Amino acid sequence: MIKTLDKFAVGECGVVRCVSGNGAIRRRLFDMGVTNGAEVTLRKTAPLGDPIEVTLRGYELTLRRTEAACVSVEVKS
Repeated sequence: MIKTLDKFAVGECGVVRCVSGNGAIRRRLFDMGVTNGAEVTLRKTAPLGDPIEVTLRGYELTLRRTEAACVSVEVKS
């Protein structure tokens, strides 16, 4: 099943399949290592839901919900 990273539940993991978005946001995600084939796990969310913290390529990365909505991930079952 494929869904965007902003729809993940805490502890859910998957593999990045597509990064969409406009130029600056897309470029920023690529620069941070969010590329096709990268494994990602949602570690925690802020009390009000934004931002979220994910583990990606061995480090913790904090993303805004709007950025996470640009990342399509295939959920591991």
